[in-house]
Amino acid sequence: MHTGLLAASSDAFRAMFDGGYREKEARDIEIPNIRWEVFELMMRFIYTGSVDVTTTIAQDLLRAADQYLLEGLKRLCEYAIAQDINLDNISSMYELSEAYHAMSLRHTCVLFFLEQFNKISTRPGYSHLVQRIVPEIRSYFSKALLPNQRCSRA
Repeated sequence: MHTGLLAASSDAFRAMFDGGYREKEARDIEIPNIRWEVFELMMRFIYTGSVDVTTTIAQDLLRAADQYLLEGLKRLCEYAIAQDINLDNISSMYELSEAYHAMSLRHTCVLFFLEQFNKISTRPGYSHLVQRIVPEIRSYFSKALLPNQRCSRA
């Protein structure tokens, strides 16, 4: 019963239980590199479809959600993390968004960067962040303006 629910909730678990992995026949499944608190919240999300994500555990839970392909949980984590973005952590939050393909968090970082550019530009190491974030901004505006360019040419 539990394996069916896990497999239904996540392609990663489905591969474990339906594929040629040793977990298919195992009585106990080892979930490495995840703290108990994170595992417990991940399971609560799988069984109930919701969970309260605090900023203290959101980054670890994001990693687990990404690893086990739990997109709904990932979105909850991104939202919680986005509430904590500030001038001191914008660079690491952007790196986190890149590492775990957290698009909503990435967009929030870009918006924060644009809104706070005057303050960010006076901080040490800001040019490194600019080099990483400007292509994202360019891509966003290219996509946003492309439909308008087609309409104006017609």
